[in-house]
Amino acid sequence: MTYTIKQIADALGAEAVGDVNTVIQSIAEPASATADQLALALKPEFAKTLADGDAKAAMLWAEADWQSYGLSAAILAPRPRFAMAGLSAMMDPGTGGEVGIHPSAVIHPDAILGERVSVGPLCVIEAGANIGAGSRISAQVFIGRAAMIGENAHLREGVRIGARTRIGARFIAQPGATVGGDGFSFVTPEQGAVERVRDSLGDQDEAKAQSWARIHSLGAVQIGDDVELGANCCVDRGNVRDTVIGNGCKFDNLAQIGHNVVIGNDCLICAQVGVAGSTRIGNNVVLGGQTGVSDNVFIGDNVITGGATKVLSNVPAGRVMLGYPAVKMDKQIELHKLLRRLPRLFKDVATLQKGVSKPGDSD
Repeated sequence: MTYTIKQIADALGAEAVGDVNTVIQSIAEPASATADQLALALKPEFAKTLADGDAKAAMLWAEADWQSYGLSAAILAPRPRFAMAGLSAMMDPGTGGEVGIHPSAVIHPDAILGERVSVGPLCVIEAGANIGAGSRISAQVFIGRAAMIGENAHLREGVRIGARTRIGARFIAQPGATVGGDGFSFVTPEQGAVERVRDSLGDQDEAKAQSWARIHSLGAVQIGDDVELGANCCVDRGNVRDTVIGNGCKFDNLAQIGHNVVIGNDCLICAQVGVAGSTRIGNNVVLGGQTGVSDNVFIGDNVITGGATKVLSNVPAGRVMLGYPAVKMDKQIELHKLLRRLPRLFKDVATLQKGVSKPGDSD
């Protein structure tokens, strides 16, 4: 599908200037854009490379002097990166897949599929599952017994949705995401080494070898509207109560959410984050890549953690945390600075020690 500059600008609520009837086939980076592509020069430093390509039109920031770049047309957006969200949706060709039910799909007679639901090859949909209207189920997806998925969902290849899972509208799951696996919950007949270490902070005393007994997961998973899961992301079902994820949360690849976790609305969970069981997370929380969150802690609203942060205790609302163990970011940076000064401090102390042990000759 092609669009004119004016059509794109109107859809994005941006300003179209120059030859607004210029036709755009796709988008590209400035240095590689061709004459029928819209160059994405969202910042002045990006716009400098327009001369390396053949673009006639570009998306620029609101105050840009677009004519100085030799363009015949431009889209001026007050917040170009936000405009990218709408632009990318317009230009997205999708992942393909035929409309309708593939003959190799196995769908239980008691499953309910809404209008315009597409089911790809080798899918399995079990009894009592309910799939909302307009949803797209790609190849090799499994949807368990009595699972419910809202309208306009998109489940990519190899997604697994466990029994009794309840998911809201416009859900997106990238390839390999799994919702509703059993929680990682085991216990020993007597107090085990892990429990003693927690109490003693390292002293195992006389550890006794014991076998692990499995605690079964009787709960399920509840997910709100407009949630997205990255590739190979995993959300475990609860032990007794459900694991809960609020509206608008976005998860990157390889995130792990443990049993009984409760996450609020509009949280951003980056790649390789691990959240241990029974943790509660507020609204609008951002967990940077490889953040680890211990079990049974609380993270307040609007908290941000830097990459590889390890949260071992409760975090009040609004804090920005960094490090292992997590402390306020400004404090962690101060500690890093002090750490870098240690070699010089040791050298100074060594010099002072020499002066004390070998005093100079007195007059």
